[in-house]
Amino acid sequence: MLVVRDATVADIPEIQKLYQDTVLTVNRKDYSLEEVEDWASCGDDINHLYAQLTEHRYMVAVNDQNIIVGFASINDNGYIHVMFVHKDFQRQGVALLLYQTIEQYAREKGINRLTSEVSITARPFFEKQGFIVDKEQKRKANQLCLTNYMMSKLLEY
Repeated sequence: MLVVRDATVADIPEIQKLYQDTVLTVNRKDYSLEEVEDWASCGDDINHLYAQLTEHRYMVAVNDQNIIVGFASINDNGYIHVMFVHKDFQRQGVALLLYQTIEQYAREKGINRLTSEVSITARPFFEKQGFIVDKEQKRKANQLCLTNYMMSKLLEY
């Protein structure tokens, strides 16, 4: 049983660890070791995570043992900034539940277009949710530029 709730400041250390562990393991199938290490290092600055929590609506998926198994965020312009699922809880419906919660939030806010910068790894998931690739791009993680995709989805009402 999974529950999605708003993230709190107390969740930041667990979010930080989940983010870094997921990037280093799950994203390793599509990116080099050097790339995932650089990408994971973006989570080293805990103050940046605190700032992100105030700039975006962050939500966490929690299992029945109160473990955060995924998190995602969206801003009021419909930009999905992050969506990560714990490395040990992949392919168990966590991302789908988070995405459905984000889309519901967007609809409640009257947002008609969702956008996100999506990794190679996450692209198939987003395509299954109806997103299209607007462009392939190189974006700087920490020191390196990694391939990802600007994707979008129009919400119909």
